[in-house]
Amino acid sequence: MTEWDIKKLRILRTLRDRGTVTATAEALLMTPSAVSQQLTNLARQLKVPLLEAQGRRVRLTDAAHLVLRHAEVVFAQLERADAELDDHLRGDAGQVRVAAFFTAVPALVVPAVQQLRGTHPGLDVRVREAEAAEAYELLTDGAVELALSLAAHAPPVRDPKFSRVPLLADPLDVALPAAHPLAGAPGLRLADLSAEPWIFGGSGPWSEITTAACEAAGFVPEQAHSAAGWTAILAMVEAGMGIALVPRMATAERRTGVVMRVLSADQPRRHVVAAVRRGAEEGPAVARVLAALRQAAAARETVR
Repeated sequence: MTEWDIKKLRILRTLRDRGTVTATAEALLMTPSAVSQQLTNLARQLKVPLLEAQGRRVRLTDAAHLVLRHAEVVFAQLERADAELDDHLRGDAGQVRVAAFFTAVPALVVPAVQQLRGTHPGLDVRVREAEAAEAYELLTDGAVELALSLAAHAPPVRDPKFSRVPLLADPLDVALPAAHPLAGAPGLRLADLSAEPWIFGGSGPWSEITTAACEAAGFVPEQAHSAAGWTAILAMVEAGMGIALVPRMATAERRTGVVMRVLSADQPRRHVVAAVRRGAEEGPAVARVLAALRQAAAARETVR
């Protein structure tokens, strides 16, 4: 019978995801030579070639991809086993580490934690703020059990490593200076703002979201200023330096000199999702946190 080595299979999966032996070694805190040696041993154990040269790099063979398709089932089952074992040993006193992007922390994670303190006081939820892409890296590396991110920047739905749970379609409102001529205009549409100077980040998720929303409305936004934090963005809007799209989850950052307008008809939205390593969602502790996050998201939908 073929010998399947879980540790070596994880190295092979990391190579598939990271692309190079060097990046794989960095992710797993190994040396490149150790990675190569482990994969050579795995190929010998499975009696199939797993890697082939491609210039100065290596690529996975068809046999390697076949091996990983079956290995993903094993990894998911091990996640289920870990979750059940943790529940058996700790019951309601388990720990769930959560990585979430900036606006999701106060809007979703904090209300979920507050609810769980009342219903499951022994459950220890540890929160870590992280950018959308970083949250998935932390999840992949085992540094957290649950990641909150944006669907546009999450791994594909078919990625076998993760289970994704849709939480919220967060509307994007437009922030205008209080004295702006369109601050009180009825039926405001995004296209009405095509000639305005815009404020958004120079790169990253929010830059892409703003650009995509404006392009969908038929124009390319003129970026007058670049900022990543909502405090800075809204301060510039208040000063009349430009306008900005703002997620409704960030309403705690509102300023008195800024008018938030709900866009008519073509209102863009960003989709917030939670993700866990496949199989872990069946663990009671993670399931409780996911349920609390769903309730927090539903409560936000109700008050709109």
